[in-house]
Amino acid sequence: MHASNMRLLLAIVLIYLAWGSTIYLCVLLALLAGWWRWASSGMSIRRKLQLATWNEPSEGCIYAKVTLDATNVLAYIEEQRKKSKEHITITHVVGKATALVLKEATGLNGRIVLDRFVPHKTVDISFLALIEGGKNLAKVKVTSADQKSIEQIATELSKGSDTLRKGKDENFKKSMGPIRVLPTWLVRPVISIAGYVASGLGLEIKALGVEPYPFGAALITSVGMLGVDEAYAPFTPFARVPLLLLIGALKDGVMIIDGQMQIRKKLKIMVTLDHRFVDGAQGGIMAKIIRGVFAD
Repeated sequence: MHASNMRLLLAIVLIYLAWGSTIYLCVLLALLAGWWRWASSGMSIRRKLQLATWNEPSEGCIYAKVTLDATNVLAYIEEQRKKSKEHITITHVVGKATALVLKEATGLNGRIVLDRFVPHKTVDISFLALIEGGKNLAKVKVTSADQKSIEQIATELSKGSDTLRKGKDENFKKSMGPIRVLPTWLVRPVISIAGYVASGLGLEIKALGVEPYPFGAALITSVGMLGVDEAYAPFTPFARVPLLLLIGALKDGVMIIDGQMQIRKKLKIMVTLDHRFVDGAQGGIMAKIIRGVFAD
């Protein structure tokens, strides 16, 4: 709970203890009812989640940016589109590269439970998708992504996104139910507990449509389509993932190739890392793998 809300609740309790009576109790209940109504109406689900998720920053994060020559990858994508029915994009390539990173940098592929690192058994990643006309976000999880081709990742992401946008994802509808009706100050403990149970302990919460480890070990999202060159994604505490990747817009830029200046397609990938999981060595592995995927 946010500090401001804690102070308000404490003030209410102190007032009641000091001047407790039926009249004061009725007044306090009326205030609480008004607070409930005020805090639960007039906001989108996405806004309520934002307010319920974050406090003031206090944890250690590492922010990194990798600038890549995407010319070869774009040529590969164009070739694969001719061979495959799937509309392969940069996002799918970044997803595959992320899965390879988690496979090699094993200290990233896990979660922290009771102050102890616990590795995941498989390499699972999630992609964020805009739904409801951009008013809400949802995730599509790809399991064992390190063992799947870029085309297979594209197929799973396409099917999952389509199901979400058509409103046919039953688990997502279950998870949004409580958030629609609860005020922000109650959404906060609900998602915190659910996040720990599902993302930390790996337990299913059927009533809320939450699967074990719902986000895997990494979240990937793209803002290139929005015309944003670069930005850094904030951690979502209930997701409990150590790695966030944000894909920027493709831009023409000058690069030195074999001693000659050339105009190439450049792409920036912004990374947010939980410092509890990663050090300089693992960060170096990550950069090397991502650069290698784009170079080949």
